[in-house]
Amino acid sequence: MDTGDRLLTPGEVAALFRVDPKTVTRWAAAGRIGSIRTPGGHRRFRESEVKELLGSEGLHEEQPVAATPPPTQTQHRPPQH
Repeated sequence: MDTGDRLLTPGEVAALFRVDPKTVTRWAAAGRIGSIRTPGGHRRFRESEVKELLGSEGLHEEQPVAATPPPTQTQHRPPQH
C-alpha cells in the first residue's frame, strides 16, 4: 500500500532526534521504530511515523541502570581445594 509518505534516511531521522544515526538503526532493529528496506538493504523510515514519534517524544535511549548497592554482609567463599 503506497501512502505517498516521504521516506527518510537514518541520518535525517537522527538529525530530528539529535542522536547518532547508529542509534536510529538500533531503534529499528529493536522494533522501536518501523523501517523499510530498500532493494540495496538500506533502511528508510516513514516521515509520518517519525513525526508522530517526535511529537510524543516516544523514542529515547534506555536510561542507564542504577548500580547495584553493595551487599550488607560480606559474602565468604568456601576454600578451594
